[in-house]
Amino acid sequence: MALCAKKRPPEEERRARANDREYNEKFQYASNCIKTSKYNILTFLPVNLFEQFQEVANTYFLFLLILQLIPQISSLSWFTTIVPLVLVLTITAVKDATDDYFRHKSDNQVNNRHSQVLINGVLQQEQWMNVCVGDIIKLENNQFVAADLLLLSSSEPHGLCYIETAELDGETNMKVRQAIPITSELGDISKLAKFDGEVICEPPNNKLDKFSGTLYWKENKFPLSNQNMLLRGCVLRNTEWCFGLVIFAGPDTKLMQNSGRTKFKRTSIDRLMNTLVLWIFGFLVCMGVILAIGNAIWEHEVGTRFQVYLPWDEAVDSAFFSGFLSFWSYIIILNTVVPISLYVSVEVIRLGHSYFINWDKKMFCMKKRTPAEARTTTLNEELGQVEYIFSDKTGTLTQNIMVFNKCSINGHSYGDVFDVLGHKAELGERPAPVDFSFNPLADKKFLFWDPSLLEAVKMGDPHTHEFFRLLSLCHTVMSEEKSEGELYYKAQSPDEGALVTAARNFGFVFRSRTPKTITVHELGTAITYQLLAILDFNNIRKRMSVIVRNPEGKIRLYCKGADTILLDRLHPSTQELLSSTTDHLNEYAGDGLRTLVLAYKDLDEEYYEEWARRRLQASLAQDSREDRLACIYEEVESDMMLLGATAIEDKLQQGVPETIALLTLANIKIWVLTGDKQAVNIGYSCKMLTDDMTEVFIVTGHTVLEVREELRKAREKMMDSSHTVGNGFTYQGKLSSSKLTSVLEAVAGEYALVINGHSLAHALEADMELEFLETACACKAVICCRVTPLQKAQVVELVKKYKKAVTLAIGDGANDVSMIKTAHIGVGISGQEGIQAVLASDYSFSQFKFLQRLLLVHGRWSYLRMCKFLCYFFYKNFAFTMVHFWFGFFCGFSAQTVYDQYFITLYNIVYTSLPVLAMGVFDQDVPEQRSMEYPKLYEPGQLNLLFNKREFFICIAQGIYTSVLMFFIPYGVFAEATRDDGTQLADYQSFAVTVATSLVIVVSVQIGLDTGYWTAINHFFIWGSLAVYFAILFAMHSNGLFDMFPNQFRFVGNAQNTLAQPTVWLTIVLTTAVCIMPVVAFRFLRLSLKPDLSDTVRYTQLVRKKQKAQHRCMRRVGRTGSRRSGYAFSHQEGFGELIMSGKNMRLSSLALSSFSTRSSSSWIESLRRKKSDSANSPSGGAEKPFKG
Repeated sequence: MALCAKKRPPEEERRARANDREYNEKFQYASNCIKTSKYNILTFLPVNLFEQFQEVANTYFLFLLILQLIPQISSLSWFTTIVPLVLVLTITAVKDATDDYFRHKSDNQVNNRHSQVLINGVLQQEQWMNVCVGDIIKLENNQFVAADLLLLSSSEPHGLCYIETAELDGETNMKVRQAIPITSELGDISKLAKFDGEVICEPPNNKLDKFSGTLYWKENKFPLSNQNMLLRGCVLRNTEWCFGLVIFAGPDTKLMQNSGRTKFKRTSIDRLMNTLVLWIFGFLVCMGVILAIGNAIWEHEVGTRFQVYLPWDEAVDSAFFSGFLSFWSYIIILNTVVPISLYVSVEVIRLGHSYFINWDKKMFCMKKRTPAEARTTTLNEELGQVEYIFSDKTGTLTQNIMVFNKCSINGHSYGDVFDVLGHKAELGERPAPVDFSFNPLADKKFLFWDPSLLEAVKMGDPHTHEFFRLLSLCHTVMSEEKSEGELYYKAQSPDEGALVTAARNFGFVFRSRTPKTITVHELGTAITYQLLAILDFNNIRKRMSVIVRNPEGKIRLYCKGADTILLDRLHPSTQELLSSTTDHLNEYAGDGLRTLVLAYKDLDEEYYEEWARRRLQASLAQDSREDRLACIYEEVESDMMLLGATAIEDKLQQGVPETIALLTLANIKIWVLTGDKQAVNIGYSCKMLTDDMTEVFIVTGHTVLEVREELRKAREKMMDSSHTVGNGFTYQGKLSSSKLTSVLEAVAGEYALVINGHSLAHALEADMELEFLETACACKAVICCRVTPLQKAQVVELVKKYKKAVTLAIGDGANDVSMIKTAHIGVGISGQEGIQAVLASDYSFSQFKFLQRLLLVHGRWSYLRMCKFLCYFFYKNFAFTMVHFWFGFFCGFSAQTVYDQYFITLYNIVYTSLPVLAMGVFDQDVPEQRSMEYPKLYEPGQLNLLFNKREFFICIAQGIYTSVLMFFIPYGVFAEATRDDGTQLADYQSFAVTVATSLVIVVSVQIGLDTGYWTAINHFFIWGSLAVYFAILFAMHSNGLFDMFPNQFRFVGNAQNTLAQPTVWLTIVLTTAVCIMPVVAFRFLRLSLKPDLSDTVRYTQLVRKKQKAQHRCMRRVGRTGSRRSGYAFSHQEGFGELIMSGKNMRLSSLALSSFSTRSSSSWIESLRRKKSDSANSPSGGAEKPFKG
């Protein structure tokens, strides 16, 4: 495996000679072994411990453990720290080892696959990891490509082969690759063994769609392009065999160059806790310094008088040194402000949340029998803070199934079904689909609902016949006939497959093809057309044409392409037809359908011969070959006659539009990053793009200057709309970059940005990335088409870099792995493109619609629970620990503890651990249905309102306030109180028991107030912990334990004597009341004067329950309820359905304010504005203008 990780100097060019390992080894190219694991047996322990001790908390506890091992300063036993520390380190190490074991297993599985390699003139089975650059490999049908290969020859004519690239670009359709003519004849092993050509090409890179190189053989040079390459991760399809020369291997392959590195992901709460631990340690040092100074002063002023019976230890020779030792003793005593049990509890809570996701039946896909899976336990609360979602399209938003839906032929639209009144019939009201039984070659799976189109075909309408003739001829589909009449089409794109299948069902059946002919069965008659030329599709042309000669000798060009391109190339005589077809195209686009325009042109023999001669010259040109061919194609594809248009539906996954609408209402921005060409139509289908948008900006520039200009124009248009805001207020003067961002994000109107991959490459350059980001963030929707896997990761990284926002990436293919690894949270869809995305993800499920439940329910609850847990945990530990600080002033600063050491040990482990765990695992503010109904409830997590530095200081302030009362109320009472027999009540042990009992009761009552959702487990843990406290207290103070261990249990009989005094119980009650009442009063006032959204939702729930109860009572006594109140009640129950339907979504989310006279979400909006303003202020946002 060492070869996998070996670092090499960067290459300037790659040289590979066939069948010459000795020559190729000089360059020390990477082997074909891959490595995604992090550890091996030798490095695991040191590397893992090093990683774990990068956590501030682990280092802090190790330091305390070392202190506790020094007897001169230790006042607590060392086992109180080492046992939980070792437990935490072990649990984490086991989890990391398990994860890495599966990575090793996956690596070994891939590296040990076998390929046939030509060695010394013989084909031998070799493991993938032993394949080297320069080897010749034989691939067979349905095999994975082992490395990046130059295609030499294949079983198909002209060196063609067919591949599926789902792992590279997410597209399941097939693509064609072709060997160069000089090597396409090397199908025989003896010829291949003598092949000694040398390839000189570009160095390893991540560009999937580009390759540039030259083959030198027999003193000739042959240019190589991406069309000659088979990339690792592809699968050979419909090709019996092929041979390839290894150019790039292992980590140098384009797939691995795009895979991205595995990153250690931590939540924002983890990062905040690291900062807080440092602050607490600083606070701890300050308290230690104060108490140490106090000790030195006390020993100097007072302690010297008691040397006779309170002598200093042998090592102590001065008051200063006594204070120095006291400092370390207090550091040990006061360290419980952050006990290690905090980290154990956090992991337990996260584990519980992960199981809730795994067990959620509403995220279980019955069709695929696939449950949701939390593949990590460390990111659950971050699911409640997501602001940006980056989604793949194919297989994630869509099913990647294309359906021929509608068409326009000679100005007549087909595809809609009307009822007897002339209204469009909805899906459920449609009659039976069209009967294609007249056609024995029809595809039985094809459905079409408008019978008038079939009637037009049967009636012999020439335009309809020409329309379907074009669809059956103008394509690159391959036909396979496994048995008579049983046709299987293999298409380069699902669109082409859908169009050819439509033509097949309507009687124009594409039957077979050769390099020079196409055979079509037209209404049962076999006709063979001579194929003269294919003018192939590319991203610039956006159209495809074929030139054919029919049996009568007539030459005709058939063309199909994007309306924006083709409509400008029509003959002027088609103007009237163009008008009606354009109306149909607009209608189809409004329905979110993918459209193509169809046209034809007759060519005379003379013109064609002359044009074909010029085309041949252009194809042989050494320089500017593509430009010359484009000009030749442009010439012939002009003055065409319009036939009509097609509309194809790219079927969305179930629930996608509703999910996107709901997540948008939760203020989550969704960007679609896809390797597919066609994403705009899906944008309309899933309601990301709408006709109501002010403008959709499309960036297609091919140079840096073009892209910069298009982005600048987009920003200018948005700024023009935002010059006048509100009641005519106009921005004056020049805005800084940071101010521009805040203004852009508050523009009037809704905008969308669509950018192509080649334009995105320029937009992501260092000098333009900020311009792209500020333009994109001002838009409601962003769609990036034809992007490479690495570009997906770069877009995610850009948002992470400049925006203080949690990102989530979701995809289903190997091309999404890099994006999934880069985002804060990666979600894998277990779809049709393998499990690579799932293996790289943090969470996985089978359908995009489950994302709303993952975020709005599980994510929001996880964030809420973790925040409440942390607030309470810091509160209870400051209340517990600060009592030692106050006691120091009354015990000569001697590092004497208030409580006995067993209470200190058990406080966080037994007495208070389970109640807070129950709250952290089970608590919820509103039920899951309300979380989905009111997506605005998600916003506090995005703004990080529930646990931040301010909330932390409030918690510790409450803890310190509680500790003051906890110490001074019993201290004041005990100073004057007496027992029932008249003796003095005050003694150290009685005081310790009273304070400890008060503390346990107060924190138990407090967690009762903090718990928003009571279960039997909460009751059992809270009251059970109190019962356990008293049981252990009386057991430890019993005579039996004292008799067995007299040196360990010195408080014998104290609990029984102390808690038998009414004064003690009055003191405990008084302390509890004074500690709790201000909290109750504050929460009551806040609920009355400034309720938040969750308070309002809970209030509406109570109202509904009362209405239900009253309704039932009225029905029991036979009274008829008011129809008005019944209608209002029904309206509230239907609110969730209204949200999920996507209708009036914006109004519905705001309608909640009608439940209360006060605005419940205005505070969120003002906070969001405040956050944005502070982040974009000149002082705080000059360098990072996009944070906030």
